[in-house]
Amino acid sequence: MIEGLKLAPHADLIGYVDADGATAPKAFLDLVLRCHSVDCVIGSRWMEGAVLREAQSLKRRIASRVFHTLVEMLFLMHIKDTQCGAKVMKRAAVETIHSSLSVADMAFDINLLYSLKRAGFQVLEVPTEWTDKIGSKITWSKSSLAWFLSVVRLRLVYSPFYRWLRPLSPLETWIYLKLGAPPPLSSRRRPAVTFSAPIGAAEAKKSA
Repeated sequence: MIEGLKLAPHADLIGYVDADGATAPKAFLDLVLRCHSVDCVIGSRWMEGAVLREAQSLKRRIASRVFHTLVEMLFLMHIKDTQCGAKVMKRAAVETIHSSLSVADMAFDINLLYSLKRAGFQVLEVPTEWTDKIGSKITWSKSSLAWFLSVVRLRLVYSPFYRWLRPLSPLETWIYLKLGAPPPLSSRRRPAVTFSAPIGAAEAKKSA
């Protein structure tokens, strides 16, 4: 997804949705229209007014709320649904924070939103229409530890203590690979991203 943002340099607005079609086209268009007045708009399945055509299983709802509680405790973003795969943001905002994106797994959304908020961009969360798709490829038992490590690591990245942990990067990469998750990228090694003049577009992503 990080590389996907780099491949959309000609867009006034850049957005993404899950590839399984959980977000209806009309719901995504609503985000696009709202984003003209703010820096970033994200869909939420947990706000009053959200329409869930097919609800998640009880197990996934519990796991989602536990994960959300951890994220809120660590980052205090006051966002009810960081993981909803429906987000639209202005190109200028993406250009500003792209170099700070380093998490390539399912914690990418947290990295993105926290970077936007730290940079002073306005993030608007709105209720959306969502249809949970049967047969999702996300396996909570396999992914939960990798998610937890990514979230804790991201919190450390934004702390004064992270510089002391950098020598452990090879161990960090080994752990991620053992868990079958993409290791974090090094923002120090990635080249700067240049963005061209906007002509208007939107990009879609495939969920992990």
